[in-house]
Amino acid sequence: MATHSNSSFLLHLSLIITALCIAVSQPFIGVNYGQVADNLPSPEASVELLKSTTVGKVRLYGADPAIIKALANSGIGIVIGVANGDIPSLASHPDSATQWVNANVLPHYPESNITMIAVGNEIMGSGDDGLVSQLLPAMQNVQNALNSASLGGKIKVSTVHSMAVLTRSEPPSAGSFDPGLMDILQPLVAFLKNNESPFAINPYPFFAYRSDPRPETLAFCLFQPNSGRVDQVSGKIYSNMFDAQVDAVHSALSSMGFEEMEIVIAETGWPSRGDRNEAGASVENARAYNGNLIAHLRSMVGTPSMPAKSLDTFIFALYDEDLKPGPPSERAFGLFKTDLTMAYDNPPTSPYGPYTPERETQWCVPKVEVSEEELQRNIDYICGNLAIDCGAIQPGGVCYEPNTVLSHATFAMNLYYQNVGRNPWNCDFSQTAMLTSQNPSYSDCVYPGGST
Repeated sequence: MATHSNSSFLLHLSLIITALCIAVSQPFIGVNYGQVADNLPSPEASVELLKSTTVGKVRLYGADPAIIKALANSGIGIVIGVANGDIPSLASHPDSATQWVNANVLPHYPESNITMIAVGNEIMGSGDDGLVSQLLPAMQNVQNALNSASLGGKIKVSTVHSMAVLTRSEPPSAGSFDPGLMDILQPLVAFLKNNESPFAINPYPFFAYRSDPRPETLAFCLFQPNSGRVDQVSGKIYSNMFDAQVDAVHSALSSMGFEEMEIVIAETGWPSRGDRNEAGASVENARAYNGNLIAHLRSMVGTPSMPAKSLDTFIFALYDEDLKPGPPSERAFGLFKTDLTMAYDNPPTSPYGPYTPERETQWCVPKVEVSEEELQRNIDYICGNLAIDCGAIQPGGVCYEPNTVLSHATFAMNLYYQNVGRNPWNCDFSQTAMLTSQNPSYSDCVYPGGST
């Protein structure tokens, strides 16, 4: 895989991809490569683009041989998909599954690193009872075909679910599946466990915000400083919607007796535009969600119910897809435009103006007019993150004195900024912070700083 210095990588991939700018691949960070468009770059150009990032996995919605072949010897893990329309034949005829594997897997593996086959997408929420009943038999037949080809332990078989499989997700500890689906879900999840395959889900905090468009909900959905939400049953504190949604799925699986089931995030993302009825669809929010999500995954902090773990997560999507039906936001999830330029490259509506990488050491400090209440909220958010060590401002720490909210907030906000990427949006804190070139260090209290 190609490597880049931080500076050239920032220049090449701009705002959102800066969250990926380290020299080794992130095996748990992937991207969805959709093809519902009439203006996509060639597979070869797309793969070169992917190789210039640190994305470790790609999910396809089908098994396009040109894309799978282009990914050969790239080191990128590949999830290929069985179309929903192919499920009936795969379920009814084992030979059809064998033919599918012979046509879509064997010609490419192992040069193309196919790691999983996703049989169908969001079938459980389709409302098609016939298709739902055929899902598990199709998965079983595909698994048997892989076993016959001696690939059963190497390529996993799963399916992808929407959050609609849950009837309850709040609080997260009370997450539960739709009782009407349990006759199908119970044997399906047992199949996954027996074959060591993951449960794949599509959580979208964007849709949660769209149904509850309050400022505090937006901050909660974008991984930005907020007062958090307490699960009144478990007592766990949630600082973002993503963790809450994932833990609701974990709770639902646990209630079925599958607490150790691996969860994969098959899709999540945020649109960069939408119509006036689609609250939150904007460049700024898309940049914040995807960038902060990647920082959260890289921190390895995990979720409150699954700490110290980073879930395999596929961001939706590589490109905008101009032929997708539905509201405008459906066509605006791309990290890249189809001309291979960055989707968020110096947007004219950005509150930060044109972005250029830092050339000097900078520190993140509170704005003068910010209240102590706002500063304390920032401290609580930052120091509640297990990936941030606030020991320096605890009693006995080198930066504890002066023991004021302002002093402690200044240290904590800068510590957060320096740790998660030194990007302008990491020194925002709901517009309570600013960047300065003046070092706020004093006595033995040294504020971390850095430059690209």
